[in-house]
Amino acid sequence: MRRLVYIEPFDEIGAAIAREKRLKKWLRRWKVELIERDNPGRADLYERLNC
Repeated sequence: MRRLVYIEPFDEIGAAIAREKRLKKWLRRWKVELIERDNPGRADLYERLNC
């Protein structure tokens, strides 16, 4: 089962793509820390997109 556990809103697609490229270069540990800071329970955030 897959869950959406991290979301960052952007007004421009170019900014979102640039951020994604930066995050892909991060160490896994850094990514986990980012998720834990914003979503400590790792709740599925998919429903937030559809509200």
